[in-house]
Amino acid sequence: MQSRMQNPAVVLSDAMQPIQQLFKAVHSGGVDGQILELVHLRVSQINGCSACVDGGARTARKAGVSDERLATVVAWREAPYFSDEERAALALAEAATRLADRPDAVNDEIWDTAATYFDEKQLAAIVLMIGVTNLFNRLNATTRQIAGAWG
Repeated sequence: MQSRMQNPAVVLSDAMQPIQQLFKAVHSGGVDGQILELVHLRVSQINGCSACVDGGARTARKAGVSDERLATVVAWREAPYFSDEERAALALAEAATRLADRPDAVNDEIWDTAATYFDEKQLAAIVLMIGVTNLFNRLNATTRQIAGAWG
């Protein structure tokens, strides 16, 4: 496989700095880094972005996510390795990524469950992580970025 072009955020260099600022803001939101990495990985799995799944697994491992959790995040509902807090974040990540799958994609139950574990600032960080991950997934999948090629 060969990429169609460089990542558009690299081609239009003025785009990369604001995206990096969003990531910085996300990580200042008070959410445990492992949860953010699990959210990133799950969103990337849903979107089939091999570059982000590969990179996400690497950064999650660096953040301390165990191999068992990395291997089973795709089946987090059935796997025993996730806390209720992590499950709430993963449910929110899935719902916010699959907006077109149902009329009320992020229903009150999903939101309210997440809100029992995360305050407004933390929810903002998780929602931004979901959004930025979806952005990168779409850039990378469209241009066929190669898993592992960036570093």
